[in-house]
Amino acid sequence: MKALVTRLDSFGDVLLAGPAVRAVAARADHVTLLCGPHGAPAARLLPGVDEVLVWDSPWTGFRPPPVDRDDIERLLASVDADAALVLTSYHQSPLPTALLLRLAGVPFIAADSEDHPGSLLDVRHHRAPHAHEAEAALDLAEAAGFPRVDDGLLRVLPPPAGDRPAGDGPYVVVHPGASVPARAWSPGRCAQAVRELTAAGRRVVVTGGAGERELTAYVAGGRAVDLGGRTDAAQLAAVLAGADCVVAGNTGPAHLAAAVGTPVVSLFAPVVPAERWRPYGVPHLLLGDQDAPCAGSRARRCPVPGHPCLDTVTALDVVAAVDKLVEVA
Repeated sequence: MKALVTRLDSFGDVLLAGPAVRAVAARADHVTLLCGPHGAPAARLLPGVDEVLVWDSPWTGFRPPPVDRDDIERLLASVDADAALVLTSYHQSPLPTALLLRLAGVPFIAADSEDHPGSLLDVRHHRAPHAHEAEAALDLAEAAGFPRVDDGLLRVLPPPAGDRPAGDGPYVVVHPGASVPARAWSPGRCAQAVRELTAAGRRVVVTGGAGERELTAYVAGGRAVDLGGRTDAAQLAAVLAGADCVVAGNTGPAHLAAAVGTPVVSLFAPVVPAERWRPYGVPHLLLGDQDAPCAGSRARRCPVPGHPCLDTVTALDVVAAVDKLVEVA
C-alpha cells in the first residue's frame, strides 16, 4: 500500500505529525509526506518518510500564493497513493486538500472535520476537544486503520555526528526568534536572560535562522556562542540534542528540542492554547500569562500594548526555570 500523509503548514506542525507518520509507516509499503516549503526541512528528519512532496498551498501559511491551475495540475500528477491522512490544526479545514486528493484519484481519505465533507472523506473523524496536536494526529491515524506502534513521542532521525558547532562542555540553548512576533519574547529580555545565565555559570548557545543573524548577535552580546544562520535543520537538531535545556517560544525549534529529548523552558504566548501546542513528551515549564487578553486570538502581532503575556516574565524567572529543569533531567 502506498500512503500519503499531508501537513501543509510549518516546521513545528510537521514535527508534531511524526508519531502519526510512524503509525502509517508500520502498515504501508511506502509513505509520502506532502508538506509546504516551511515544513519540508522537518519532513526530511522524520522516521518513516520515504518521499517528501513539497507544495505551497493557497490556503495555509502566512503569505499563501494565489490559486494557480497549472500548479495544481502538477500537484495532481505527482500524487500516487492508495490512502491519505490529511492532518490539520484544530482550527483548519481539511476539505480543500481532500478535494485535490480526490481529483488525484486517491480512493481512501481520512481527516478530522467538523464541516460536512460530502463525498470527500471516507473517514470523518472528530478530534477530542482538548487534545494536543500530536495526540490528535495519532487519534486520526488510528481511526483510519493505522494504530500507534510505539510510545507516540516526537522523534527525528539521528543528528549528524562529528561536527560540534556548539563547542565542548555543557550548555543551555536560547532561541529568541519565532515565526510571528506575538509568540516571541522581546530581544531585550532574551539578552538579559543570556547575561543572567552566564553570570550564573552556564555556557549559553544562541540559535536562529538565516534571517535572524542580527537578532542572535544582539542576544548573544559577545557572552554566548552565536549560531544564528549557521545550522540547517539536522545540525540544529544536533545542537539541541546536546543541550542541558532549551529556552524558546512557541516555535519549531521548541518542538525539535522535544523530538531529541531535551527539556524546554517554554515562553508561551497564549494566542494559541498551550494544551494543544506545548512541548510534547519532555520535561518543560511554561512561562507567560496564559490568561492574558490575547488568549486564543491566534494573533500574529500582539494586540495588547507592552506584550504583557510574555514581557512580564523576567530573566531571573528563566534562570530559575532552567535550574529546575536541569536539576530534574
